[in-house]
Amino acid sequence: MRVYLPTTLPGLADILAKGEVGPPPLQAFAVTPALREAYASGDDEELEYVAMLAAATQSLRLLHADPDAPRRRVVLAADVPDTQVSWQAYADEPAAAAVSAEVPLKAVASGHVDNLEAMADVRAAAEAIAAADAGDDDASFTVDSAEAHELAWYATQELQYLEGELAGPVCGESREHGRCDAGSAPLQ
Repeated sequence: MRVYLPTTLPGLADILAKGEVGPPPLQAFAVTPALREAYASGDDEELEYVAMLAAATQSLRLLHADPDAPRRRVVLAADVPDTQVSWQAYADEPAAAAVSAEVPLKAVASGHVDNLEAMADVRAAAEAIAAADAGDDDASFTVDSAEAHELAWYATQELQYLEGELAGPVCGESREHGRCDAGSAPLQ
């Protein structure tokens, strides 16, 4: 079964170092029976996209909890045995699931990460996510602004190159060739 695992860039660095996502239970998102019921007209590809977006929203919550993490949502798509997945749907998130075992890096099919252009909106959304979860309409609008950015797709073997961004400051729009210009300020 395909699951979507939310994380952050520091979380990704840890996963790459360990060679697995863990320890279990792992919060995940998937095409659950509750999600199929909520989107009766969606095909499998559309439902997987909805599950990935739910994982991206959870990545915002992880960013809120880690103010030092670069302001980019990270979602890993992985294929795990059905027997390791249980549904934990709750009223507002029908795609919620849990994975009962570590997910080896070889089971990760792809990574999905915000582009640098999304960082300002992601930063604002990470700050607003708790208020949005509490029902604040203005905060929800801020979160929606981040969710308007598509996550970039990375092959599993490309994820190691994202890890390198943790070694130094994350730069603003003056970033060129993967490095900060001397005059550019780090984004927090």
